[in-house]
Amino acid sequence: MEIVSLISLWMIPSLIGFILLYGTFKKVPTYESFVEGGKEGIQIAFSIIPYLVGMLVSISIFRASGALEYFMSFLKPVLDFIGVPSEVAPLAIIRPISGNAALGMTSDLIATYGPDSFIGRLASVIQGSTDTTLYVLTVYFGAVGIKKMGDALKVGLLADLVGFIAAIIVVTLMFGK
Repeated sequence: MEIVSLISLWMIPSLIGFILLYGTFKKVPTYESFVEGGKEGIQIAFSIIPYLVGMLVSISIFRASGALEYFMSFLKPVLDFIGVPSEVAPLAIIRPISGNAALGMTSDLIATYGPDSFIGRLASVIQGSTDTTLYVLTVYFGAVGIKKMGDALKVGLLADLVGFIAAIIVVTLMFGK
């Protein structure tokens, strides 16, 4: 086994062991702290569930109603004019909403066009260079009680747009069409 594999195999257990030993050395009740953290984690998970269900239902309605396809029919001529494959546009729309839905779309694009195709590469770069902005705002901001998220929404969606445009430019320059 090569040294890098050996290090990666033992990194997490060693880190956990170090934290436990350091906590014990500092006279921190490590087991009680672990249990208390677990309790807090469960409370946070339960507080997130309503936001998560609301987001997932909204995504399902958006896709199942045909609204996504209808919206894409308007964008297709513009995307074709500027040279962006219309196949990746739904990914750019869904990615800020749901990471799982976007991952499913990326997998479908890669299965359809191939991982080494322009569309497959572009979908992969979009997946890696954008974030699930609306999901983060809905679930995590909701869980901690942040009510005013207008500026975070604007900045997050702007960052997603920049990531989408940068992905198109970089993939086009590196791999061509």
